[in-house]
Amino acid sequence: MDKKEKAPITKQTPINYLLLYFLIYAFIGWLLETFYAVSTLGHFVKRGFLFGPLCPIYGWGAIILISGLKKYKSNSLKLFFYSSIVFSIFEYIVGYALDALFCAKWWDYANDFMNLNGRISLFFSFAWGIIALIFINHIHPFIERKVEKILNKIPNWIQVYSIRFAIGIVLIDTILSSIKYLI
Repeated sequence: MDKKEKAPITKQTPINYLLLYFLIYAFIGWLLETFYAVSTLGHFVKRGFLFGPLCPIYGWGAIILISGLKKYKSNSLKLFFYSSIVFSIFEYIVGYALDALFCAKWWDYANDFMNLNGRISLFFSFAWGIIALIFINHIHPFIERKVEKILNKIPNWIQVYSIRFAIGIVLIDTILSSIKYLI
């Protein structure tokens, strides 16, 4: 091998990519939630379920889009409608589960037009469809390129252990946060 040639960096497994995207989008979701709270309330408010700076519902939402709905990228109408339906169901189930397990609400659409038990509303169902279009067509391709550029500079073994370490921290945070809300 010529001195100028670099050995190619081994690509991650699809699961590792999904775990990495989960972490990235859960963090971006936390940033969005925090920014929204600061802009509407005028001060910092801890957002989300976890102690750390992640909102897992955004990470899971991104994974649902990437792994299940990205195939509709070429059909905006299908992507919009399927995303609206899937994310409304997802948001309802998560809202119900959080309420049932922890007797707490992280969002409440009770005052919104056409809501269902305050967990979902027509406005947010529509918003999830629009967000999915923007995410699949613009946000994720941008993030995907940036992630690939960064990963190409980092040895594979560091990538693997970093992802495992970060997921381990998230699991510990989830356990500790769950205990906090159960006590």
